[in-house]
Amino acid sequence: MKLNIMLIDDNKIDLFVSNKIIERTCVNSSVRTFERGSTAINFLKIFEKINKHQDQFIPDVILLDINMPEMNGFQFLKEFNKLEILRDKPIKIFMLSSSTHLHDVIKVKREKHCAGFLSKPLTMKSLNKVLSESQPYFNRKYYQNYTMTKSY
Repeated sequence: MKLNIMLIDDNKIDLFVSNKIIERTCVNSSVRTFERGSTAINFLKIFEKINKHQDQFIPDVILLDINMPEMNGFQFLKEFNKLEILRDKPIKIFMLSSSTHLHDVIKVKREKHCAGFLSKPLTMKSLNKVLSESQPYFNRKYYQNYTMTKSY
């Protein structure tokens, strides 16, 4: 099975670069990108209405920018926490931001569905580290055939 990754960032260049990093780092993955948090939330809400999770793209990992217009990363998380989809499949969320404010880092640690904080720009090394730490979780839950590269 593929590792499904959702990437949410309002900056098109960051989206492009992060997507390329994911493609080079994760051998067996599928990536969906969104420029707005509201669009990503609406995408996830569709699954609650159709109840056909097996053949659809449900993310295993979400890389979420903090600072976005319209709906920032924390507002996304507030809406995300209301989704029933979480009962069916645990999703790991990593906040991805250029912000180095201690307040943001502390706030991320308090979020129950956040697994960590990654500084922009996303690098192969930082992504590999996160996925390596999460790999036992993926193997235990769903991903016996999950593979990723070891080179940085």
